[in-house]
Amino acid sequence: MDPILSEVYSTVLPAAPFVLAAYVGILLALFVFVLSLWRKSKRTEADIEALRRALEERERESR
Repeated sequence: MDPILSEVYSTVLPAAPFVLAAYVGILLALFVFVLSLWRKSKRTEADIEALRRALEERERESR
């Protein structure tokens, strides 16, 4: 094997578990963030729908 490649591999390969762990951590954090945004948007949609129904009911009562 080429001595330069041997040196590169000996430097890079020991760090591979840390790089993999960093990617897994970032992906996990991104997944949790997207999940929390999705849940908040569902809650907001439900609130908007409740307000819409209340407004329609109030308009019917005022007639």
